Amino acid sequence: MNQLLPPIAQTLANLELVPREDLARISSNHQDAKEIIREVFSRKLISSASLSKELSSKFGTPLFDLEALDPEVFPTDIIEYKLVERHMVLPFYRHGKNLFVAMIDPTNKAALDEIKFYTGMQIIPIQVELAALEKVVATLLEADDGGSLEDFLGEGEVELDITDEDQDDDKNETDFDPNEAPIVKYVNKILVDAINRGASDIHVEPFEKEIRIRFRIDGILHAITTQPISFAPRIIARIKIIARLDIAERRIPQDGRVKLKISKSKAFDFRVNTLPTVYGEKVVMRILDSSAANLDLSVLGFTEAQLTLYQKVVKRPYGMVLITGPTGSGKTVTLYSALNMLNSPALNISTVEDPVEIQLPGITQVNINEKANMGFADALRAFLRQDPDIIMLGEIRDLETAEIAIKASQTGHMVLSTLHTNDAPSTLTRMLNMGVPAFNVASAVHLIVAQRLVRKLCTQCRTKSNVPGKALIEAGFIESQLSELEIFQPNVDGCSNCTEGYKGRAGVFQVMPISEDIKTLIMEGCTEQDIEKQAAIEGTLDLRAAGLIKVKEGITSLEEIERVTNV
Repeated sequence: MNQLLPPIAQTLANLELVPREDLARISSNHQDAKEIIREVFSRKLISSASLSKELSSKFGTPLFDLEALDPEVFPTDIIEYKLVERHMVLPFYRHGKNLFVAMIDPTNKAALDEIKFYTGMQIIPIQVELAALEKVVATLLEADDGGSLEDFLGEGEVELDITDEDQDDDKNETDFDPNEAPIVKYVNKILVDAINRGASDIHVEPFEKEIRIRFRIDGILHAITTQPISFAPRIIARIKIIARLDIAERRIPQDGRVKLKISKSKAFDFRVNTLPTVYGEKVVMRILDSSAANLDLSVLGFTEAQLTLYQKVVKRPYGMVLITGPTGSGKTVTLYSALNMLNSPALNISTVEDPVEIQLPGITQVNINEKANMGFADALRAFLRQDPDIIMLGEIRDLETAEIAIKASQTGHMVLSTLHTNDAPSTLTRMLNMGVPAFNVASAVHLIVAQRLVRKLCTQCRTKSNVPGKALIEAGFIESQLSELEIFQPNVDGCSNCTEGYKGRAGVFQVMPISEDIKTLIMEGCTEQDIEKQAAIEGTLDLRAAGLIKVKEGITSLEEIERVTNV
Protein backbone atom coordinates (compact mmCIF):
# COMPACT_ATOMS: atom_id res chain seq x y z
CA MET A 1 0.00 0.00 0.00
CA ASN A 2 1.35 3.38 -1.03
CA GLN A 3 2.13 5.86 1.74
CA LEU A 4 -0.18 8.89 1.88
CA LEU A 5 1.87 11.90 0.78
CA PRO A 6 1.28 15.65 1.16
CA PRO A 7 -0.55 17.12 -1.88
CA ILE A 8 2.51 18.54 -3.67
CA ALA A 9 4.50 15.34 -3.10
CA GLN A 10 1.55 13.25 -4.31
CA THR A 11 1.38 15.39 -7.44
CA LEU A 12 5.11 14.95 -8.16
CA ALA A 13 4.74 11.20 -7.67
CA ASN A 14 1.64 10.90 -9.89
CA LEU A 15 3.34 12.87 -12.65
CA GLU A 16 6.43 10.66 -12.25
CA LEU A 17 8.62 13.72 -11.92
CA VAL A 18 10.28 12.42 -8.74
CA PRO A 19 10.47 8.79 -7.52
CA ARG A 20 7.81 8.02 -4.89
CA GLU A 21 10.38 6.44 -2.56
CA ASP A 22 12.36 9.70 -2.45
CA LEU A 23 9.19 11.72 -1.88
CA ALA A 24 8.17 9.41 0.98
CA ARG A 25 11.52 9.96 2.71
CA ILE A 26 11.31 13.74 2.20
CA SER A 27 7.70 13.87 3.41
CA SER A 28 8.61 12.04 6.60
CA ASN A 29 10.61 15.15 7.55
CA HIS A 30 8.56 17.88 5.86
CA GLN A 31 4.87 18.57 5.29
CA ASP A 32 5.12 22.12 3.99
CA ALA A 33 5.07 22.41 0.18
CA LYS A 34 7.98 24.82 -0.15
CA GLU A 35 10.14 22.74 2.21
CA ILE A 36 9.40 19.59 0.19
CA ILE A 37 10.27 21.33 -3.07
CA ARG A 38 13.40 22.84 -1.55
CA GLU A 39 14.52 19.38 -0.41
CA VAL A 40 13.80 17.96 -3.89
CA PHE A 41 16.05 20.64 -5.37
CA SER A 42 18.83 20.12 -2.82
CA ARG A 43 18.90 16.38 -3.62
CA LYS A 44 19.02 17.30 -7.32
CA LEU A 45 16.04 15.07 -8.07
CA ILE A 46 14.78 17.71 -10.50
CA SER A 47 15.82 21.26 -11.36
CA SER A 48 13.78 24.32 -10.45
CA ALA A 49 13.27 25.31 -14.08
CA SER A 50 12.24 21.79 -15.12
CA LEU A 51 9.76 21.46 -12.25
CA SER A 52 8.10 24.77 -13.05
CA LYS A 53 7.80 23.86 -16.75
CA GLU A 54 6.33 20.44 -15.98
CA LEU A 55 3.77 21.76 -13.48
CA SER A 56 2.82 24.57 -15.85
CA SER A 57 2.30 22.08 -18.66
CA LYS A 58 0.38 19.49 -16.64
CA PHE A 59 -1.96 21.94 -14.88
CA GLY A 60 -2.32 24.49 -17.65
CA THR A 61 -1.02 27.38 -15.53
CA PRO A 62 1.03 29.96 -17.47
CA LEU A 63 4.72 30.07 -16.59
CA PHE A 64 6.07 33.47 -15.64
CA ASP A 65 9.41 34.92 -14.54
CA LEU A 66 8.39 36.92 -11.46
CA GLU A 67 11.72 38.75 -11.24
CA ALA A 68 11.03 40.38 -14.61
CA LEU A 69 8.13 42.34 -13.11
CA ASP A 70 8.61 45.72 -11.45
CA PRO A 71 7.49 45.40 -7.78
CA GLU A 72 6.06 48.92 -8.04
CA VAL A 73 3.06 47.53 -9.97
CA PHE A 74 2.22 44.94 -7.29
CA PRO A 75 -1.27 45.53 -5.79
CA THR A 76 0.09 46.02 -2.26
CA ASP A 77 -3.26 47.38 -1.05
CA ILE A 78 -4.83 43.93 -1.32
CA ILE A 79 -1.85 41.74 -0.42
CA GLU A 80 -2.57 39.90 2.84
CA TYR A 81 0.89 39.18 4.21
CA LYS A 82 -0.09 36.48 6.72
CA LEU A 83 -1.57 34.50 3.83
CA VAL A 84 1.53 35.09 1.71
CA GLU A 85 3.82 33.78 4.45
CA ARG A 86 1.66 30.75 5.20
CA HIS A 87 0.96 29.55 1.65
CA MET A 88 3.77 31.15 -0.40
CA VAL A 89 1.31 32.55 -2.91
CA LEU A 90 1.50 36.15 -4.06
CA PRO A 91 -1.08 38.36 -5.81
CA PHE A 92 1.16 40.28 -8.20
CA TYR A 93 -1.05 41.84 -10.88
CA ARG A 94 -4.62 43.10 -11.07
CA HIS A 95 -6.58 43.65 -14.27
CA GLY A 96 -10.20 44.60 -13.83
CA LYS A 97 -11.81 41.92 -11.67
CA ASN A 98 -9.02 39.44 -12.44
CA LEU A 99 -6.20 38.90 -9.95
CA PHE A 100 -3.06 37.08 -11.10
CA VAL A 101 -1.53 35.01 -8.30
CA ALA A 102 2.02 33.59 -8.38
CA MET A 103 2.41 30.15 -6.79
CA ILE A 104 4.75 27.19 -6.68
CA ASP A 105 2.13 24.55 -5.79
CA PRO A 106 -0.78 24.41 -8.26
CA THR A 107 -2.51 21.84 -6.01
CA ASN A 108 -2.98 24.42 -3.23
CA LYS A 109 -6.63 25.21 -3.90
CA ALA A 110 -7.20 26.27 -0.29
CA ALA A 111 -4.85 29.23 -0.73
CA LEU A 112 -6.61 30.32 -3.92
CA ASP A 113 -10.00 30.05 -2.22
CA GLU A 114 -8.73 32.19 0.69
CA ILE A 115 -7.48 34.88 -1.68
CA LYS A 116 -10.76 34.82 -3.59
CA PHE A 117 -12.70 35.19 -0.36
CA TYR A 118 -10.42 37.97 0.88
CA THR A 119 -10.43 40.00 -2.37
CA GLY A 120 -13.73 39.06 -3.99
CA MET A 121 -11.92 38.83 -7.34
CA GLN A 122 -11.52 36.15 -10.02
CA ILE A 123 -8.24 34.32 -9.34
CA ILE A 124 -5.87 33.33 -12.16
CA PRO A 125 -3.01 31.08 -10.93
CA ILE A 126 0.44 31.62 -12.46
CA GLN A 127 3.32 29.15 -12.13
CA VAL A 128 6.63 30.62 -10.92
CA GLU A 129 9.91 29.27 -9.61
CA LEU A 130 10.39 28.93 -5.86
CA ALA A 131 13.56 31.05 -5.63
CA ALA A 132 12.01 33.97 -7.50
CA LEU A 133 8.85 33.85 -5.39
CA GLU A 134 10.77 33.71 -2.12
CA LYS A 135 12.95 36.65 -3.15
CA VAL A 136 9.99 38.88 -4.01
CA VAL A 137 8.01 37.84 -0.93
CA ALA A 138 10.99 38.57 1.35
CA THR A 139 11.28 42.07 -0.15
CA LEU A 140 7.59 42.80 0.30
CA LEU A 141 7.48 41.43 3.85
CA GLU A 142 10.44 43.58 4.86
CA ALA A 143 8.67 46.64 3.47
CA ASP A 144 5.44 45.68 5.26
CA ASP A 145 7.29 45.25 8.56
CA GLY A 146 8.59 48.80 8.46
CA GLY A 147 11.45 48.20 6.08
CA SER A 148 15.01 49.25 6.53
CA LEU A 149 15.72 52.91 7.13
CA GLU A 150 18.24 52.80 4.32
CA ASP A 151 15.31 52.12 1.97
CA PHE A 152 14.07 55.65 2.67
CA LEU A 153 17.30 57.41 1.66
CA GLY A 154 16.02 58.25 -1.83
CA GLU A 155 14.09 61.28 -2.99
CA GLY A 156 10.34 61.39 -2.50
CA GLU A 157 7.44 63.56 -1.49
CA VAL A 158 5.87 63.25 1.95
CA GLU A 159 2.17 62.72 1.32
CA LEU A 160 0.99 63.22 4.91
CA ASP A 161 0.03 66.51 6.51
CA ILE A 162 1.10 66.71 10.14
CA THR A 163 -0.31 69.93 11.52
CA ASP A 164 1.51 72.43 13.73
CA GLU A 165 4.85 70.76 13.20
CA ASP A 166 6.93 73.83 12.35
CA GLN A 167 9.40 74.91 14.99
CA ASP A 168 12.51 77.06 15.09
CA ASP A 169 15.33 74.71 14.20
CA ASP A 170 17.82 77.09 15.74
CA LYS A 171 16.68 75.80 19.13
CA ASN A 172 17.58 72.22 18.27
CA GLU A 173 20.92 71.41 19.86
CA THR A 174 21.62 68.38 17.67
CA ASP A 175 24.28 67.43 15.18
CA PHE A 176 21.80 65.94 12.74
CA ASP A 177 18.67 67.12 10.96
CA PRO A 178 15.53 65.30 12.18
CA ASN A 179 13.59 67.03 9.39
CA GLU A 180 15.56 65.32 6.62
CA ALA A 181 13.35 63.57 4.08
CA PRO A 182 14.28 59.93 4.89
CA ILE A 183 13.46 60.37 8.59
CA VAL A 184 10.23 62.22 7.80
CA LYS A 185 9.14 59.47 5.43
CA TYR A 186 10.08 56.70 7.83
CA VAL A 187 8.21 58.17 10.80
CA ASN A 188 5.19 58.84 8.60
CA LYS A 189 5.26 55.21 7.50
CA ILE A 190 5.29 54.02 11.12
CA LEU A 191 2.22 56.13 11.89
CA VAL A 192 0.31 55.02 8.79
CA ASP A 193 1.20 51.35 9.25
CA ALA A 194 -0.09 51.51 12.83
CA ILE A 195 -3.37 52.97 11.62
CA ASN A 196 -3.71 50.39 8.83
CA ARG A 197 -3.14 47.52 11.26
CA GLY A 198 -5.70 48.83 13.72
CA ALA A 199 -3.12 49.48 16.46
CA SER A 200 -4.07 51.45 19.57
CA ASP A 201 -0.50 52.30 20.63
CA ILE A 202 2.97 52.63 19.11
CA HIS A 203 6.06 51.89 21.24
CA VAL A 204 9.44 53.20 20.08
CA GLU A 205 12.06 51.66 22.36
CA PRO A 206 15.84 52.17 22.27
CA PHE A 207 18.13 49.40 23.53
CA GLU A 208 21.89 48.91 23.56
CA LYS A 209 22.29 47.88 19.92
CA GLU A 210 18.91 48.53 18.29
CA ILE A 211 15.73 50.52 18.42
CA ARG A 212 12.56 48.41 18.46
CA ILE A 213 9.11 49.44 17.24
CA ARG A 214 6.04 47.63 18.54
CA PHE A 215 2.30 48.05 17.88
CA ARG A 216 -0.42 47.18 20.38
CA ILE A 217 -3.12 45.38 18.40
CA ASP A 218 -6.26 44.14 20.18
CA GLY A 219 -4.55 44.77 23.51
CA ILE A 220 -1.39 42.73 22.76
CA LEU A 221 2.01 44.17 21.81
CA HIS A 222 3.56 42.89 18.58
CA ALA A 223 7.17 43.56 17.52
CA ILE A 224 7.05 45.17 14.06
CA THR A 225 10.63 46.05 13.19
CA THR A 226 14.05 46.94 14.57
CA GLN A 227 16.63 49.41 13.31
CA PRO A 228 20.29 50.07 14.25
CA ILE A 229 20.59 52.14 17.42
CA SER A 230 22.43 54.84 15.44
CA PHE A 231 19.09 55.84 13.92
CA ALA A 232 17.36 56.21 17.30
CA PRO A 233 18.16 59.90 17.95
CA ARG A 234 16.82 60.94 14.54
CA ILE A 235 13.60 58.90 14.79
CA ILE A 236 12.85 60.06 18.34
CA ALA A 237 13.76 63.69 17.60
CA ARG A 238 11.44 63.69 14.59
CA ILE A 239 8.55 62.39 16.71
CA LYS A 240 9.27 65.01 19.37
CA ILE A 241 9.28 67.79 16.77
CA ILE A 242 5.88 66.91 15.32
CA ALA A 243 4.52 66.56 18.89
CA ARG A 244 5.87 70.06 19.69
CA LEU A 245 8.20 68.81 22.43
CA ASP A 246 11.63 70.16 23.37
CA ILE A 247 14.10 67.91 21.57
CA ALA A 248 17.00 69.37 23.54
CA GLU A 249 15.45 68.14 26.82
CA ARG A 250 16.15 64.43 27.30
CA ARG A 251 16.28 64.19 31.10
CA ILE A 252 12.59 64.38 32.02
CA PRO A 253 9.34 62.90 30.64
CA GLN A 254 7.37 65.06 28.21
CA ASP A 255 3.81 64.95 26.90
CA GLY A 256 2.67 66.15 23.51
CA ARG A 257 0.20 65.60 20.73
CA VAL A 258 0.23 65.05 16.97
CA LYS A 259 -2.65 65.52 14.54
CA LEU A 260 -2.17 63.48 11.38
CA LYS A 261 -4.33 64.31 8.36
CA ILE A 262 -4.74 61.30 6.09
CA SER A 263 -7.17 63.08 3.79
CA LYS A 264 -9.40 66.15 3.77
CA SER A 265 -12.07 64.32 5.77
CA LYS A 266 -9.97 61.93 7.87
CA ALA A 267 -7.55 62.75 10.68
CA PHE A 268 -6.04 60.93 13.65
CA ASP A 269 -4.76 62.28 16.95
CA PHE A 270 -1.69 60.78 18.60
CA ARG A 271 -1.06 61.37 22.31
CA VAL A 272 2.74 61.27 22.74
CA ASN A 273 4.73 60.57 25.90
CA THR A 274 8.51 60.36 26.24
CA LEU A 275 10.43 58.65 29.04
CA PRO A 276 14.23 58.82 29.62
CA THR A 277 15.77 55.32 29.81
CA VAL A 278 19.26 53.87 30.09
CA TYR A 279 19.73 53.84 26.30
CA GLY A 280 17.78 56.94 25.35
CA GLU A 281 14.21 58.16 25.30
CA LYS A 282 11.35 55.70 24.93
CA VAL A 283 8.31 57.09 23.11
CA VAL A 284 4.76 55.76 23.41
CA MET A 285 2.04 57.12 21.14
CA ARG A 286 -1.63 56.46 21.85
CA ILE A 287 -3.75 56.57 18.68
CA LEU A 288 -7.02 58.43 19.15
CA ASP A 289 -9.59 57.91 16.40
CA SER A 290 -13.00 59.15 17.51
CA SER A 291 -14.57 58.14 14.19
CA ALA A 292 -13.71 54.48 14.82
CA ALA A 293 -15.51 54.30 18.18
CA ASN A 294 -18.80 52.41 18.06
CA LEU A 295 -21.02 54.22 20.57
CA ASP A 296 -23.88 51.72 20.38
CA LEU A 297 -24.36 50.40 23.93
CA SER A 298 -25.79 47.11 22.65
CA VAL A 299 -22.52 46.05 20.99
CA LEU A 300 -20.12 46.74 23.85
CA GLY A 301 -20.53 43.31 25.46
CA PHE A 302 -23.02 43.86 28.30
CA THR A 303 -25.35 41.00 29.16
CA GLU A 304 -29.01 41.90 28.67
CA ALA A 305 -29.55 42.40 32.43
CA GLN A 306 -26.38 44.50 32.76
CA LEU A 307 -27.34 46.71 29.82
CA THR A 308 -30.84 47.31 31.19
CA LEU A 309 -29.43 48.29 34.59
CA TYR A 310 -26.77 50.60 33.14
CA GLN A 311 -29.27 52.40 30.91
CA LYS A 312 -31.75 52.77 33.77
CA VAL A 313 -29.26 54.32 36.20
CA VAL A 314 -27.60 56.80 33.81
CA LYS A 315 -31.05 58.17 32.94
CA ARG A 316 -31.64 59.23 36.55
CA PRO A 317 -31.69 63.00 37.11
CA TYR A 318 -28.89 62.91 39.71
CA GLY A 319 -26.30 60.59 41.24
CA MET A 320 -22.88 59.25 40.33
CA VAL A 321 -21.91 56.40 37.99
CA LEU A 322 -18.29 55.23 38.08
CA ILE A 323 -16.52 53.17 35.41
CA THR A 324 -13.39 51.41 36.61
CA GLY A 325 -10.59 49.40 35.08
CA PRO A 326 -6.95 49.68 33.97
CA THR A 327 -5.68 51.96 31.22
CA GLY A 328 -6.88 50.76 27.82
CA SER A 329 -9.87 48.79 29.13
CA GLY A 330 -12.45 50.80 27.17
CA LYS A 331 -13.80 53.00 29.96
CA THR A 332 -14.06 56.11 27.76
CA VAL A 333 -16.11 54.31 25.10
CA THR A 334 -18.49 52.97 27.78
CA LEU A 335 -18.98 56.50 29.14
CA TYR A 336 -19.46 58.06 25.72
CA SER A 337 -21.91 55.36 24.70
CA ALA A 338 -24.09 56.48 27.60
CA LEU A 339 -23.64 60.15 26.65
CA ASN A 340 -24.53 59.33 23.05
CA MET A 341 -27.75 57.71 24.27
CA LEU A 342 -28.58 60.68 26.54
CA ASN A 343 -27.54 63.41 24.09
CA SER A 344 -30.49 65.64 23.20
CA PRO A 345 -31.25 69.39 22.86
CA ALA A 346 -33.16 69.16 26.15
CA LEU A 347 -30.02 68.39 28.20
CA ASN A 348 -26.87 70.40 28.92
CA ILE A 349 -24.00 67.89 28.86
CA SER A 350 -20.41 68.90 29.66
CA THR A 351 -17.24 66.77 29.71
CA VAL A 352 -13.66 67.39 30.85
CA GLU A 353 -10.86 65.01 29.84
CA ASP A 354 -7.09 64.75 29.53
CA PRO A 355 -7.34 64.88 26.55
CA VAL A 356 -10.72 64.66 24.76
CA GLU A 357 -10.58 61.30 22.95
CA ILE A 358 -14.00 61.16 21.28
CA GLN A 359 -15.70 64.19 19.78
CA LEU A 360 -19.48 64.09 20.12
CA PRO A 361 -21.58 66.86 18.51
CA GLY A 362 -24.08 68.53 20.82
CA ILE A 363 -22.06 68.37 24.06
CA THR A 364 -19.54 70.77 25.59
CA GLN A 365 -16.07 69.21 25.74
CA VAL A 366 -13.08 70.67 27.59
CA ASN A 367 -9.42 69.64 27.57
CA ILE A 368 -7.35 69.73 30.75
CA ASN A 369 -4.58 72.36 30.64
CA GLU A 370 -2.39 72.13 33.73
CA LYS A 371 -0.07 74.89 32.49
CA ALA A 372 -3.02 77.28 32.55
CA ASN A 373 -4.18 75.95 35.96
CA MET A 374 -7.14 74.22 34.33
CA GLY A 375 -7.42 70.88 36.13
CA PHE A 376 -10.38 68.57 36.67
CA ALA A 377 -11.46 70.39 39.82
CA ASP A 378 -11.23 73.79 38.11
CA ALA A 379 -13.28 72.65 35.12
CA LEU A 380 -15.84 71.03 37.39
CA ARG A 381 -16.33 74.25 39.36
CA ALA A 382 -16.83 76.13 36.08
CA PHE A 383 -19.36 73.55 34.87
CA LEU A 384 -21.47 74.00 37.99
CA ARG A 385 -21.88 77.69 37.13
CA GLN A 386 -23.14 76.82 33.65
CA ASP A 387 -26.43 75.11 34.50
CA PRO A 388 -25.40 71.48 33.67
CA ASP A 389 -27.65 68.43 33.63
CA ILE A 390 -24.96 65.79 33.03
CA ILE A 391 -21.24 66.08 33.79
CA MET A 392 -18.57 63.64 32.65
CA LEU A 393 -15.14 63.71 34.32
CA GLY A 394 -12.38 61.86 32.53
CA GLU A 395 -10.96 60.65 35.86
CA ILE A 396 -11.27 61.29 39.60
CA ARG A 397 -7.63 61.68 40.62
CA ASP A 398 -7.70 63.40 43.99
CA LEU A 399 -9.84 64.25 47.01
CA GLU A 400 -10.67 67.77 45.81
CA THR A 401 -12.12 66.53 42.52
CA ALA A 402 -13.95 63.69 44.27
CA GLU A 403 -15.59 66.02 46.79
CA ILE A 404 -16.78 68.49 44.13
CA ALA A 405 -18.10 65.63 41.96
CA ILE A 406 -20.00 64.13 44.89
CA LYS A 407 -21.54 67.48 45.84
CA ALA A 408 -22.62 67.93 42.21
CA SER A 409 -24.25 64.48 42.19
CA GLN A 410 -26.11 65.32 45.40
CA THR A 411 -27.49 68.62 44.10
CA GLY A 412 -29.40 67.57 41.01
CA HIS A 413 -26.70 66.55 38.50
CA MET A 414 -25.80 63.19 36.98
CA VAL A 415 -22.03 62.74 37.23
CA LEU A 416 -20.17 60.11 35.19
CA SER A 417 -16.50 59.43 35.82
CA THR A 418 -13.73 56.80 35.99
CA LEU A 419 -11.31 55.41 38.54
CA HIS A 420 -8.34 53.09 38.17
CA THR A 421 -9.27 50.11 40.37
CA ASN A 422 -9.42 46.36 39.81
CA ASP A 423 -13.14 45.75 40.34
CA ALA A 424 -16.35 47.37 41.53
CA PRO A 425 -16.09 46.67 45.31
CA SER A 426 -12.51 48.01 45.48
CA THR A 427 -13.73 51.28 43.93
CA LEU A 428 -15.70 52.06 47.06
CA THR A 429 -12.73 51.44 49.36
CA ARG A 430 -10.53 53.51 47.01
CA MET A 431 -12.82 56.51 47.45
CA LEU A 432 -12.85 56.02 51.22
CA ASN A 433 -9.05 55.82 51.23
CA MET A 434 -8.90 59.09 49.27
CA GLY A 435 -10.62 60.72 52.24
CA VAL A 436 -14.21 60.94 51.03
CA PRO A 437 -16.57 60.48 54.03
CA ALA A 438 -18.46 57.17 54.03
CA PHE A 439 -21.88 58.85 54.18
CA ASN A 440 -21.06 60.86 51.03
CA VAL A 441 -19.94 57.74 49.14
CA ALA A 442 -23.07 55.84 50.21
CA SER A 443 -25.46 58.62 49.22
CA ALA A 444 -23.82 59.76 45.98
CA VAL A 445 -22.67 56.62 44.14
CA HIS A 446 -25.52 54.78 42.41
CA LEU A 447 -23.69 52.33 40.15
CA ILE A 448 -20.16 51.03 39.57
CA VAL A 449 -19.10 49.29 36.36
CA ALA A 450 -15.79 47.41 36.29
CA GLN A 451 -14.62 46.30 32.86
CA ARG A 452 -11.94 44.60 30.81
CA LEU A 453 -11.47 44.09 27.07
CA VAL A 454 -11.00 40.55 25.75
CA ARG A 455 -9.92 39.59 22.26
CA LYS A 456 -12.68 38.01 20.18
CA LEU A 457 -12.01 34.73 18.41
CA CYS A 458 -11.86 34.89 14.64
CA THR A 459 -15.07 33.26 13.44
CA GLN A 460 -13.38 32.05 10.24
CA CYS A 461 -10.52 30.05 11.73
CA ARG A 462 -11.39 29.28 15.38
CA THR A 463 -11.27 25.61 16.33
CA LYS A 464 -12.98 23.51 18.98
CA SER A 465 -11.07 22.99 22.21
CA ASN A 466 -11.13 19.74 24.15
CA VAL A 467 -10.75 20.98 27.71
CA PRO A 468 -11.16 18.31 30.43
CA GLY A 469 -14.27 18.68 32.58
CA LYS A 470 -12.20 19.03 35.75
CA ALA A 471 -10.34 22.00 34.27
CA LEU A 472 -13.61 23.63 33.22
CA ILE A 473 -15.01 23.28 36.73
CA GLU A 474 -11.82 24.75 38.17
CA ALA A 475 -12.19 27.66 35.73
CA GLY A 476 -15.64 28.46 37.14
CA PHE A 477 -18.17 26.45 35.17
CA ILE A 478 -20.64 24.22 37.04
CA GLU A 479 -20.97 20.53 36.33
CA SER A 480 -24.50 20.79 34.92
CA GLN A 481 -23.18 23.05 32.13
CA LEU A 482 -20.53 20.65 30.87
CA SER A 483 -22.73 18.36 28.76
CA GLU A 484 -23.81 21.17 26.42
CA LEU A 485 -20.66 23.29 26.69
CA GLU A 486 -18.74 23.92 23.46
CA ILE A 487 -15.40 25.67 23.95
CA PHE A 488 -13.40 27.26 21.13
CA GLN A 489 -9.73 28.19 20.90
CA PRO A 490 -7.76 30.40 18.49
CA ASN A 491 -5.87 29.13 15.49
CA VAL A 492 -2.44 30.42 16.52
CA ASP A 493 -1.36 30.72 12.88
CA GLY A 494 -4.36 32.92 12.23
CA CYS A 495 -5.85 33.50 8.79
CA SER A 496 -6.14 36.36 6.33
CA ASN A 497 -8.92 37.83 8.46
CA CYS A 498 -7.23 37.98 11.88
CA THR A 499 -4.10 38.27 14.04
CA GLU A 500 -3.05 35.02 15.76
CA GLY A 501 -6.63 33.74 15.76
CA TYR A 502 -8.26 36.86 17.20
CA LYS A 503 -10.03 39.80 15.57
CA GLY A 504 -11.49 42.73 17.48
CA ARG A 505 -12.34 43.03 21.16
CA ALA A 506 -15.41 42.90 23.38
CA GLY A 507 -16.07 44.14 26.88
CA VAL A 508 -16.44 42.00 29.99
CA PHE A 509 -18.36 43.84 32.68
CA GLN A 510 -19.15 43.74 36.39
CA VAL A 511 -22.17 46.00 36.93
CA MET A 512 -22.78 46.60 40.64
CA PRO A 513 -25.70 48.77 41.81
CA ILE A 514 -25.32 50.35 45.24
CA SER A 515 -28.23 48.77 47.10
CA GLU A 516 -29.47 49.71 50.57
CA ASP A 517 -27.58 46.74 52.06
CA ILE A 518 -24.33 47.80 50.39
CA LYS A 519 -24.86 51.38 51.59
CA THR A 520 -25.19 50.01 55.13
CA LEU A 521 -21.91 48.10 54.73
CA ILE A 522 -20.18 51.27 53.53
CA MET A 523 -21.43 53.23 56.52
CA GLU A 524 -20.30 50.45 58.86
CA GLY A 525 -16.78 50.53 57.43
CA CYS A 526 -16.82 46.96 56.12
CA THR A 527 -14.09 45.58 53.85
CA GLU A 528 -14.33 45.21 50.09
CA GLN A 529 -14.63 41.43 50.59
CA ASP A 530 -17.83 42.02 52.58
CA ILE A 531 -19.16 44.26 49.82
CA GLU A 532 -18.20 41.67 47.20
CA LYS A 533 -20.08 38.93 49.05
CA GLN A 534 -23.19 41.08 49.37
CA ALA A 535 -23.05 42.01 45.68
CA ALA A 536 -22.83 38.33 44.75
CA ILE A 537 -25.88 37.58 46.93
CA GLU A 538 -27.76 40.29 45.04
CA GLY A 539 -26.86 38.70 41.70
CA THR A 540 -23.94 40.84 40.55
CA LEU A 541 -21.64 38.91 38.21
CA ASP A 542 -17.93 39.34 38.88
CA LEU A 543 -15.54 39.76 35.96
CA ARG A 544 -14.66 36.06 35.83
CA ALA A 545 -18.32 34.97 35.71
CA ALA A 546 -19.09 37.55 33.02
CA GLY A 547 -16.07 36.35 31.04
CA LEU A 548 -17.17 32.71 31.22
CA ILE A 549 -20.43 33.73 29.55
CA LYS A 550 -18.35 35.02 26.63
CA VAL A 551 -16.50 31.68 26.53
CA LYS A 552 -19.78 29.74 26.58
CA GLU A 553 -21.10 31.87 23.69
CA GLY A 554 -17.96 31.17 21.64
CA ILE A 555 -16.96 34.84 21.58
CA THR A 556 -13.58 34.36 23.22
CA SER A 557 -11.32 31.63 24.58
CA LEU A 558 -10.82 30.36 28.11
CA GLU A 559 -7.14 31.33 27.86
CA GLU A 560 -8.12 34.93 27.09
CA ILE A 561 -10.40 35.12 30.13
CA GLU A 562 -7.60 33.68 32.28
CA ARG A 563 -5.25 36.36 30.95
CA VAL A 564 -7.60 39.28 31.44
CA THR A 565 -9.30 38.44 34.74
CA ASN A 566 -6.04 37.15 36.26
CA VAL A 567 -7.71 34.76 38.69
